[in-house]
Amino acid sequence: MPLSYLLLLALVQGITEFLPVSSSGHLILMPGLMGQADQGVALDVAVHVGTLGAVILYFRRDVARMFIGAFDIVRGRFKTTDAQLTLLLAIATVPVLIFGVILKLTGLIDAMRSITVIGWTMLIFGIVLYWADKTGAEQKVEANWSLRDAIIMGLWQALALIPGTSRSGATITGARALGYAREDGTKLAMLMSIPTILASGVLLTGDVIAEANWSLARDAAIGAALSFVAALIALSLMMRLLKSVSFTPYVIYRVILGVILLAIAYS
Repeated sequence: MPLSYLLLLALVQGITEFLPVSSSGHLILMPGLMGQADQGVALDVAVHVGTLGAVILYFRRDVARMFIGAFDIVRGRFKTTDAQLTLLLAIATVPVLIFGVILKLTGLIDAMRSITVIGWTMLIFGIVLYWADKTGAEQKVEANWSLRDAIIMGLWQALALIPGTSRSGATITGARALGYAREDGTKLAMLMSIPTILASGVLLTGDVIAEANWSLARDAAIGAALSFVAALIALSLMMRLLKSVSFTPYVIYRVILGVILLAIAYS
């Protein structure tokens, strides 16, 4: 794959991963716009793994808490705040793992990579995000995260396996509907991405090794490195903007793009 296309792929992923506009949807649309062959799920996951590094670096203190929590759990200390964070993140990841396996085994994960699906999900979930952001209270903060809320947000995250939905958008929608403040809900959504993307990366590595596809492995490594840099910059900017900007601009973008894609799909 040309380096220029890999660079563009990484930039698109890095910029859109943390915005509620669906990075996966944009990655699927790119080949048609650029006149390239579909890069496939493997490279999509690779650039997602690059953004994983950005999340870990940006939220390094919380990631350290997750590791401490894991050690607490091993020692039987389940009620420490760090252990609770780790447990809730693990529980929130279960729905997306189950749904992901189902989609992979049934072949639906590839069948849904279409402009029609992305158009509808862009439009529908954009409107749902607007509703949740405008009607959701802001009385909850990160410390209020509970088992019930982790399960609900995990189910929202599982929906994001449908292209165009947006993983961050879906989990932020769930958080706002549950009454979390924008910054706290977004932070939880970002932390939830860590085990989810990590699981996808493990599956990708297994597929590449099984196929002995070293050309794909090289492209995946380059894409991951480039998306890491782009994602770190985008994440820093977004978290700062949350203090003064609502999710409405992203909703407007989603609705416009969704309408355009549906017009193309049904024309």
